[in-house]
Amino acid sequence: MTSCYLDVDGRRFPRHQDYLHELDLLLRRTRAELNGDHSWSVARDLQRIENHVRGGLDRSRMRGLAFFSCWAEGLWEVIELPVRVSSQVVVESSPHVRQLESVLDEYERFGVLLADRQRARMLVFELGELIDRSEVFDEITHREDVKGHVLVKTRSAGQTNEVKHQHLRHAADVAFHVFQEQQFDHLVVGAPSDVAAELVACLHPYLRARVVERIAVPVTATDEQVRTVALEVEREVERRKEKALVDRLRGAIGSGRRGASGLTATLEALVERRVEHLIVSQGFRSPGWHCRTCGYLGRVGRSCPLCRRSMEQTSDIVEHAIEEAVAQSCRVEVCVANADLDVLGGIGALLRY
Repeated sequence: MTSCYLDVDGRRFPRHQDYLHELDLLLRRTRAELNGDHSWSVARDLQRIENHVRGGLDRSRMRGLAFFSCWAEGLWEVIELPVRVSSQVVVESSPHVRQLESVLDEYERFGVLLADRQRARMLVFELGELIDRSEVFDEITHREDVKGHVLVKTRSAGQTNEVKHQHLRHAADVAFHVFQEQQFDHLVVGAPSDVAAELVACLHPYLRARVVERIAVPVTATDEQVRTVALEVEREVERRKEKALVDRLRGAIGSGRRGASGLTATLEALVERRVEHLIVSQGFRSPGWHCRTCGYLGRVGRSCPLCRRSMEQTSDIVEHAIEEAVAQSCRVEVCVANADLDVLGGIGALLRY
């Protein structure tokens, strides 16, 4: 199985030949490392990837590419990503999914609700890209005098507050409708101080539970300005989530209950199918051994301690651990620059039992 990730971000590679040069370096290095050790199928995989990229790419909404290919088995999958990836090629017995898992973990679906006394906008972002937009505009009510002049309707303070409340209820209803359509994970609210609290109070309980931040972005901001702030909030929310998970892991290990840390203990828990949530430091790698017969994962080989068959050596047993966790329907969290997890060995797991 050949897995290839290619960075085609237009800000780093503005011209077609720029990312082709990146690909050439990557494939040349891969072919030199393989040095004829793999079958004709891998050679066909690399050629197919090269042909696809040389054929031209529409990068209007694409910053990264992921290829999964096995010519011998008729497998060919191309995934276009609106976020950057690190260029790499991995030839293993199974797909190399860590970067995809990291992207899905880092970029959840975010809703952004902006409002003032008359206007409201609801935007949804996924993988850093705008995927939905709704707008609300509730005009000030007017009346005409006997001469036909348009006058702003005079209201008491109570009437003014009621009009504002109706507008915010309308905005909240639109936000809930978008949520029913798009099912976003988190909600960011941007509104002036005199309406923010009331706007949140008007939200459906499902949405109030998803509010993670309030931002100082006017309803008139451009989509790009909103996206930039939303990405900043998303990163902050992700770091907070990672910290909370690692704190849970530390507590579980400290109490001696339902926690494993370090590569050896975590692999053992995966083999025993006890893992509920796998937690890995971004970039953590380690060599190890993988049994293709029974699925055993270990740091040392060569004979499998479970089935006694010969195991396959791998340069990155952590990748196999992530694949096994996904296959077992475990949740996987890839933590960025978390010193507490690094102290625990770069990898750990919250256990089912």
